[in-house]
Amino acid sequence: MRILTRFVLRHFLPIFLLALAFFVMIIQLVDLFGNLVRYLNLEIPLLQILRVQLLFLPRSISYALPIALLFAVAFTLGTFYSNNELIAVFGAGVPLYRFTAPIVALGILLSLGVFFFHEHLVIDTYRRKNELSRELLNITRTFSNTDITVRGPAGQVIYSAEYYNDTTQQLSRVTVVERDGEGVFQRRINASTGRWNGTNWVWENGTDYRVLNNSPREGITAEPFHRIDDDRFGLHPRSFRRVARDIDEMPLEEAREWVSALRNAGQPFRRPLTDYYNRFSFALTPFIVALLSSSMGGRFRKNILLMSLLVSLVVTVVYYVTGMITGLMAGNGLIPPIAGAWTGVVVFTVLGVVLFRTAKT
Repeated sequence: MRILTRFVLRHFLPIFLLALAFFVMIIQLVDLFGNLVRYLNLEIPLLQILRVQLLFLPRSISYALPIALLFAVAFTLGTFYSNNELIAVFGAGVPLYRFTAPIVALGILLSLGVFFFHEHLVIDTYRRKNELSRELLNITRTFSNTDITVRGPAGQVIYSAEYYNDTTQQLSRVTVVERDGEGVFQRRINASTGRWNGTNWVWENGTDYRVLNNSPREGITAEPFHRIDDDRFGLHPRSFRRVARDIDEMPLEEAREWVSALRNAGQPFRRPLTDYYNRFSFALTPFIVALLSSSMGGRFRKNILLMSLLVSLVVTVVYYVTGMITGLMAGNGLIPPIAGAWTGVVVFTVLGVVLFRTAKT
């Protein structure tokens, strides 16, 4: 078996590395040509363009690796079959799953490597690449927001404002409603402005409405005020930002905190939560494609290069489209976010197992 393992890997690895380089180049060119006209119009220096592409390289590798793996496995096994080498292997009593076990094991190792590679290198370089691209192309990005309504972590304080200025961390024309633990109205503050002092909001120039003796039936008082500085209003300014952050640019811990902040503030969080779960499911893509391509190995003997490339692209597109559809369904609340992230992984894993069981050996 060790001889077969070395035999498979010796033929597979060179093809995989060449395919990886080829698909990385394709992805780099697609990104480059997508912005090339604007680069030329703005007369961006060549070194800056190369710097953008270099920062995009880790991301390109993470995108290209599953396609390259699928192509390399399909091409390698197709070549074995066309040379009648698989017939000899099967004739010796070695089943397909055992013959391709080194490739599947490599897919598992690559999945672990992709996860750490993505967390420790891809995220940082991708964020820097986007920042540099926006700077070179004069694309501005603001987190200021209009017509915002959010709630505090426990749901007892609700904030509503006409405008949030992210640069000055200031709210305009604010209404704050306080409720008790049972949701009964206790207090309302109408303020012209709210300023963040680093720990809590300071309300200025407005009216403070309070319930008498904690009972709305006994009446409500209204007192004008110039300034209210109360540490109970400590909802962080990021909760009022326009949701324009890309979770793909955040480290795992920051992404989890961002999703939690959106959930606590009552803002849409299903799509970001699905993207957060995708960070884990995407890492299993090399294992999925290794399983699928191994189970389909040797199903064609002619036009191996063309068929391997075609099968690689078709399976990859179907896999990613399935993830996109389930992600949209999760974002719209049709299915849970965790199902949106993991449905494709489960379905294609089962498909790979079924194809192994039906493979001719």
